[in-house]
Amino acid sequence: MPLTEQVVVHDPVASGGRGWFHIKPGGKRMKWMIASDIHGSAYYCRKLLEAYEKEEAERLLLLGDILYHGPRNDLPEGYAPKAVIAMLNPMKKELLCVRGNCDTEVDQMVLEFPILADYCYLNLSGDPEEKNSDVTIFATHGHVYNPHKLPMLKDGDILLNGHTHIPACEEILDMNGGKYQYLNPGSVSIPKEGSEHSYMIYENGVFTWKNLAGEEYQTWKTVSHS
Repeated sequence: MPLTEQVVVHDPVASGGRGWFHIKPGGKRMKWMIASDIHGSAYYCRKLLEAYEKEEAERLLLLGDILYHGPRNDLPEGYAPKAVIAMLNPMKKELLCVRGNCDTEVDQMVLEFPILADYCYLNLSGDPEEKNSDVTIFATHGHVYNPHKLPMLKDGDILLNGHTHIPACEEILDMNGGKYQYLNPGSVSIPKEGSEHSYMIYENGVFTWKNLAGEEYQTWKTVSHS
């Protein structure tokens, strides 16, 4: 039986605000790139897409804040939202996005792929050498759900956020003793606290953090579930 991956997306536009879920089955085991907080920088968006091509990833998951820089941030280098639109629209079949706090209905009007889902669930294949190693990821921007306001998670699930512009790989516990992993790729264009302009790669049960030159600086391997 071929290995498959599945994505479940909450799409408030398609559902008319009623919160239906759209299940999009994947195909074979895939290599994913995960990035966040481009904030309209054509300079860093171009570098990200160059890295995506070099990585030979098959899907790019964007965790929000695509076009607008936001009132709390300085303009990133090469701020040109129209150029970012022109780079991303041709890739629409390879993109999966969730909504950031700077993303609006106006942004959706100029982008040819959905960006207004508050979150998505991803059920991805884990280490092919280990049984029961598939991972369930709750991917969201981070302004609504985050380690301080947890979404609906099961023990062992992964909470994947952007928003803070700070890379993270931390174990978190809830008040009932549930244990989860919090991951954050950092920001493509406006990294904070001395962090890198960065992205993540997920493949075969391993998350890898890299800067835009493709240099690895952190890894985390998922744990199999007995």
